[in-house]
Amino acid sequence: MDRTIDKYLLEWKREPSRKVMLLRGARQVGKTYSIRKLGESFQHFLEINFEEEKDLKSIFQGSLNPADLCEKLSALFSVPIIPGKTLLFFDEIQACPEALSSLRFFHEKMPELHVIAAGSLLEFALAEIPSQGVGRVSSLFMYPMSFAEFLTANGAKPMVDLVSKSHGQTPMEDVFHKKLIGYLQTYLLIGGMPEVAGAYVKHRDLILCQKKLDDLLITLRDDFAKYKKRAPVGRLREVFDSIVFQAGTKFKYSNIGSPSSSHSLKDALDLLVQAGLAYKVYHTAARGLPLGAQIDTKKFKMVLFDVGIHQRLLGLDLQSYLLAKGFQGINKGNMAEVFTGLELLHNRPLNLKHQLFYWHKEARGSNAEIDYLIQQGEKIVPIEVKAGTKGQMQSMHIFLESRGISRGIRISLENFCEYGKIRVIPLYAIHLLGSI
Repeated sequence: MDRTIDKYLLEWKREPSRKVMLLRGARQVGKTYSIRKLGESFQHFLEINFEEEKDLKSIFQGSLNPADLCEKLSALFSVPIIPGKTLLFFDEIQACPEALSSLRFFHEKMPELHVIAAGSLLEFALAEIPSQGVGRVSSLFMYPMSFAEFLTANGAKPMVDLVSKSHGQTPMEDVFHKKLIGYLQTYLLIGGMPEVAGAYVKHRDLILCQKKLDDLLITLRDDFAKYKKRAPVGRLREVFDSIVFQAGTKFKYSNIGSPSSSHSLKDALDLLVQAGLAYKVYHTAARGLPLGAQIDTKKFKMVLFDVGIHQRLLGLDLQSYLLAKGFQGINKGNMAEVFTGLELLHNRPLNLKHQLFYWHKEARGSNAEIDYLIQQGEKIVPIEVKAGTKGQMQSMHIFLESRGISRGIRISLENFCEYGKIRVIPLYAIHLLGSI
């Protein structure tokens, strides 16, 4: 399946002054698949998985000189390691901290060799190696498949192109609008994990996809045992599940229903964020740019990393969801808001780690909230998310007036249109926000 990150990887391959590349992201979002796909464009490809080949760690216990390492690895695997012709791939590199430390030397002493690394718990290992080498290693951040990638995988790339060409100026023809809403309904059920999306593309079996989501959930929870030095497994599971049930509201440790202290729950939440399994949406005063300079670190919402995993944890009934009139299933568990946040992340440049922001005004007799705030050029743009096609926009008008902002965006199931200062963007077209 084609992924947006493929373009970034090809650009890295062709860049004369490239650095060693780290591909970062949660478990099973497709990192290894995309790197193997890149490897097909090289004359030689050597993949080393440090979790499978545990004995290889001994090679990195001595000299970290790239020439010595390449000589040993080439002899061991009978694969030539030739600068410009070979892609050297270290997978699950977090299992070998010495290999992670060696990356800086590849850049310094063998810059013409293409070296790329990935790992499912890479962030933990990086935090323990402060001398990784600033300026010597580049990063790309990978996420589950976006909705546009899902459409492309299902042979609906022309639909993506059609939406992109609209630029939000004119409504989509009704037949296309309804078709895209149908695809969206499916995506919200299965999410963007490549294994699940791939199963849908191949079999068109939603029950099978739900089973694969269950298998992924078991794997993710089993992985919590790898964090046990940092937080108890039970605590991680409590916090992980609570993220779903607190979606769309300010996250409160007191709502987890655990006898544990807020400090230990905070540690567990931070680990889940570090592992790429959840994202914080910080409250910002939004009185100027950058938005991140005005956040309240104690006030935030949480978004789970994949909408399919989110709905599976929520326990939605598949039959009632599909039969709900007017697509009411999207209202459950604040799925529209979660989906919007994930799409905002998925469709930003992948060479940077981005943050999400929201705004909330709490005052006597007045309670206003803007779901997301983004920066477009030198302007702050507020985004309200509506699960259906109706709803008041009082919070939007309060924010626009209080901040002197000229326009806002409403995300909903409506077709493209405008209400005065407020432009309506359909849920399926959030990726356009980077260009309008």
